[in-house]
Amino acid sequence: MAVHYRTQGFILKKEDLREADQVFVVYTKDFGKLKILGKAIRKIKSKLRAGIDLFYLSEIEFIQGKNHKTLTEAIVIEKFKNIRNSLKKIEIASQIAEAADNLITGQEQDEKVWNLLSEVFEKLNNWKLEIIYYYFVWNLLSILGYQIDLYHCVKCQEKLIPGLMNFSSESNGIICLRCSDDSTKDKILISPETIKIFRLFPDKNWRILSRLKIEQEQGKELEEVSQSYINGIISK
Repeated sequence: MAVHYRTQGFILKKEDLREADQVFVVYTKDFGKLKILGKAIRKIKSKLRAGIDLFYLSEIEFIQGKNHKTLTEAIVIEKFKNIRNSLKKIEIASQIAEAADNLITGQEQDEKVWNLLSEVFEKLNNWKLEIIYYYFVWNLLSILGYQIDLYHCVKCQEKLIPGLMNFSSESNGIICLRCSDDSTKDKILISPETIKIFRLFPDKNWRILSRLKIEQEQGKELEEVSQSYINGIISK
């Protein structure tokens, strides 16, 4: 007899398969990131389809087969309606889900990751903060062991003095201008204002984050640095 497993999960990704099936990427409370097959779930009469969809928090039940896990029951806990009714929030939720899927590898339960996902989906549902994506990414990187030193040059280890500096994913950190040279191929110029924003994320002070005004140039640097570091980790 097949063993049934039950847990809660955030639906990060779904992909159509064959005529009526879908494969879901779910970050679960008890098992970490899973891929689960929903058989015939795209059929109108499917009893499963109402309980699971992209960016839902659902209670799910599945069985482990020889080659894959199969969904047997799904009950929606939270639909995050404000996210689903806003194109901008859907875009941010998609970025969060993509980062989680790319950075979290293997099946391993992690309470800190679960709590972080719970936090950012709740904040995104109720607030209008674009900073939420970067908050998620850099706190997830810290949980996974990829946190960088935001106070010292990665090369000379000297304390960073306010001013323009370079970020290098190859060097895994910030390089002061004195240590920057042509041998660092992937360096990105970063302002002290943007470094201050990065330093706010580990503190998790939403009172300060909610008041944060991000200028266009700072937004560009946040995007370039974050994507460069993610790409560097994925490619290793």
